[in-house]
Amino acid sequence: MTNAVSPTSPLVLGAMMFGTTIDEHTSFALLDRFVERGGVWIDTADCYSFWASADGQGGDSERVLGRWLAARPGVRDRVRIATKLGAEPLWSGSWPSGRAGLSRRAVRDAFAGSLDRLGVEAVDLLWLHQEDRRTPIEETVEALAELTGAGLTRRVGASNHPAWRIERARAHARVIGSLPLDALQLNATYLRVRPGTRPPGVEHRFGVLSDEQRDYADAHGLEVWAYTPLLAGAYDNPAKEIPEPYDHVGNERRLAALDEVSAEIGATRGQTVLAWHVAHGVRPMLGGSKLDQLDAAMEAVRLPLTSEQLARLDAAV
Repeated sequence: MTNAVSPTSPLVLGAMMFGTTIDEHTSFALLDRFVERGGVWIDTADCYSFWASADGQGGDSERVLGRWLAARPGVRDRVRIATKLGAEPLWSGSWPSGRAGLSRRAVRDAFAGSLDRLGVEAVDLLWLHQEDRRTPIEETVEALAELTGAGLTRRVGASNHPAWRIERARAHARVIGSLPLDALQLNATYLRVRPGTRPPGVEHRFGVLSDEQRDYADAHGLEVWAYTPLLAGAYDNPAKEIPEPYDHVGNERRLAALDEVSAEIGATRGQTVLAWHVAHGVRPMLGGSKLDQLDAAMEAVRLPLTSEQLARLDAAV
């Protein structure tokens, strides 16, 4: 692989709705602006976005990215592409019971399809989209080893997996001498959900970043990516309510601390949340559809928080 770009922004541009609810013209504009402002990581998946597509299957996002890469000679050397596999419906309407999964054959076939749609020879990070209890994790790791060994992906990571399966996967990778999973992608924001609840859109039992998952990542040097960090705009848009699972006394105190710090640094709540993630070494993901949203997020991840402000945000419970 020749892509040796150095990351200059911790923000990840999420391409989930490219080609479905976000048209190609807008998608290209967002991608261009992202690169112009120093963005590097672009995240997609083979199943994006089956729920919004005309045929009930994924692939539209990867196809749009592939056309953008083809239309921008040289841009591949300036960006890093991450995609996911394992959650694509086997047929329209079959999700979640009928999905591709993470067997050796499923991984091989899905990844070949992703490379074809993206129009690339390799990707920079391949995610296991969600766990597959039907398949031994060791089989999945061996399938990933074939891809990393052939130079088809630089790194491998896991989204929506419990910490114990990540550990088993990494242990087996060490046994067979392959590259271990080195990144986690999970739902994470400043507010905390009530125990036993999940935020809207999080279908996975282990989809919300827990203290255990974060502790595991810290102890073993795994990168953490946070999806839906801005609660779909609810931090700042008065027309959007903060989802009910976040409605509890502890979050009232956290919102008060967030308002205080936001006022001190001259930023919105959402921008402060992104800055808080970055201060904790977490890579936040943006899935917005407007250039002003992207600009605000690109500015936010460069906002400095003092150690005292960070401690105050962390202490609010």
